[in-house]
Amino acid sequence: MKSIGIIAEYNPFTNGHLYHLSTVKEKYPEHTIILVMNGNFTQRGIPSIIDKWKRTEIALQLGIDLVVELPYPFATQSADFFAYGAITILENLKVEKIIFGSESDNIDNLELIAKTQINNDELEKLIKIYSKLGENYPTALSKAIFDLTNKKIDTPNDLLGISYIKTIIKNNYKIKYETIKRENNYHGNDLEHNSSASSIRQALKLHKNVDNYVPKIEIKYLDKLHYLEDYFEILKYKIITEKDLSIYQTVNEGIDKLLKKEITKVNNIDDFIKKVKSKRYTHNKITRMLNHILCNFTKEKANNFKEIKYIRILGLNKKGRHYLNLIKKELTIPLISKITKNKDDMLEFEIETTKIYDIIKNNNLTKKEFEKIIYLGDELDD
Repeated sequence: MKSIGIIAEYNPFTNGHLYHLSTVKEKYPEHTIILVMNGNFTQRGIPSIIDKWKRTEIALQLGIDLVVELPYPFATQSADFFAYGAITILENLKVEKIIFGSESDNIDNLELIAKTQINNDELEKLIKIYSKLGENYPTALSKAIFDLTNKKIDTPNDLLGISYIKTIIKNNYKIKYETIKRENNYHGNDLEHNSSASSIRQALKLHKNVDNYVPKIEIKYLDKLHYLEDYFEILKYKIITEKDLSIYQTVNEGIDKLLKKEITKVNNIDDFIKKVKSKRYTHNKITRMLNHILCNFTKEKANNFKEIKYIRILGLNKKGRHYLNLIKKELTIPLISKITKNKDDMLEFEIETTKIYDIIKNNNLTKKEFEKIIYLGDELDD
């Protein structure tokens, strides 16, 4: 039952992702590689440019053994929620270790900072002080941590890694953690050999050729892509007609009025975000907020969907199926390979978000939610 967990969005799958996966497989050739992947919307609040079924096919072809879905209520929230959902799924799947990319590749520093954030009254006092001075929460947290540890971590993968470690420690999970050094720390919008997913998304939006920056097998999937601006008119209608926007998750009182005020003054999503963006409300915070409005993710739903109650398989190969057969008697929550009429409320909501995602391209993705999972190997029995 040797297994390694990877948490990724693959939005899209990049050469950097391939390096990470290849390094894991080279170091742990006998282990089953289990991927926890978001559905059709991401942690930044933007839609996945490629739907989850295509990304599952790509992941399996490139060497992942088992792909499971991170439900929308965790996949589209801040790092700690995202990490809790993903790590809890891997813990339930009896995964021995997670391996994540890291800019610093210093596990001791990441662990120190994670521990500093757990039940620390002094940290909370410092955060409040910096917040009163006008800093947004991420900046206030970063400055408070530096004051206490003399360590500064502000790169995306390291910050997410800290949330993974924090989740494991707080919940006394058995899962271990390890880092792989990112080949470079570039997160900009210009293309280079190991370009970030965001730079590749930007290039695709501008109709640039990205063939040298993604695995070859992915190239054929890079059509009918989804972007947040595709949903602008739907968002505009919803913001104008919705009586109370503050019912939605991450829409705080005050910003709801600003959203209503500015939505009629713009003609595209980028201008809208610029209008409402501030030191307190960062670009990612705004896009996440807009996604919650788009997908009808209310504060009430967020409150009801705080725990992982099922594990949904998106795809697997023979090795992944063998692993599940070995651990299935130890599972304490349902393992879902095919959706029936008796669905979990959170799974029902997942299907609703798929319907919304598919409004623009109309690729019949809702039907796929009820079909067999993707299997790389011989015919899979029901």
